[in-house]
Amino acid sequence: MLYHLLFPLSQHISGFNLFQYITFRTAYATVTAMLISFIFGAIFIQYLKKKQIQEKIRSDGPQTHLAKEGTPTMGGLLILISIIVPTLLWADLTNVNIHLILMVTVWMGIIGFIDDYLKAIKHQKKGVVARSKFAGQIALGVVLGSILYFNPPDPGFTAATGIPFFKNIFLDFGIFYIPFVVIVITGASNAVNLTDGLDGLAIGLVGICALGFGGLCYITGRVDFSSYLNIEYFKDAGELTIFCGALVGACLGFLWFNSNPAQVFMGDTGALALGGILGGLALLIKKEILLVIMGGVFVMTALSVIIQVLSFKLTGKRVFKMSPLHHHFELLGWPEQKVTIRFWILGIIFALISISTLKIR
Repeated sequence: MLYHLLFPLSQHISGFNLFQYITFRTAYATVTAMLISFIFGAIFIQYLKKKQIQEKIRSDGPQTHLAKEGTPTMGGLLILISIIVPTLLWADLTNVNIHLILMVTVWMGIIGFIDDYLKAIKHQKKGVVARSKFAGQIALGVVLGSILYFNPPDPGFTAATGIPFFKNIFLDFGIFYIPFVVIVITGASNAVNLTDGLDGLAIGLVGICALGFGGLCYITGRVDFSSYLNIEYFKDAGELTIFCGALVGACLGFLWFNSNPAQVFMGDTGALALGGILGGLALLIKKEILLVIMGGVFVMTALSVIIQVLSFKLTGKRVFKMSPLHHHFELLGWPEQKVTIRFWILGIIFALISISTLKIR
């Protein structure tokens, strides 16, 4: 909005020329997102407390978590507002990539909101049943996949995707690209949701991934950088950097209130939306497989749950003391803060490895 209002004024006042630069608008989208979180965060938390929108802690989880009972939840609404508003203010709203990533954000946010609403307000223990939640995720994947396959945002956008560490080697999915999009969206959103089990853990890891994807989006939208690194160049993908900046700012702002001991939880409203966002960003810049490395901690967490369930069903034995993985380390005696910080460190390592693959190619 500000881009459309103020950049045309550069014909008369040279200072408004700054609005043409993605780096400038990304920086201010980040700051705007943080300010929204800081200014409205405490007010929003008080509102949640007043309405008694509180987290119900599972009795079969770590016993130390029972003290978290009654912590306000649905803080994902604050995250989504902190992402969407700066994006609308600072991004080029004619850019198709911005339309698509906002669609993913709102769609997954609505699914998460309904789940949180049923659990926290209607006191339905299970919230949205799993098959309904999956149906919503799959529907988004089909819609997004169909748009990308039949009406791609860039002439060079195809159903093929690159393989990390290798250049000029691609996997061409053809019409099966649509099911592939479904897998990416569903897998990413559920992986982040499973990781949201410790104070500050998921939001910190998403912030790290957002920073990495911000760099990748910027490079993908620059013909000189993408040519030098021999990666896909999409003319309008650079605008996604502004969205990533807003995402980073929203994560930092929410972490202010979500760090241990958490004053608010994001709930499924935040977790499902943030996971969907990471999947959406990876799809729009053709870094779907790289997402597995960038979100390595999320992958480890999801795999720990799958392994635990399969092992118990097939052998009656558990591989981990408890799944997801972060609870396993808690039961080993690691303090919650130590688990969170060490997983953040792993997240940073995975992000650095992801960026390094561009040069290793």
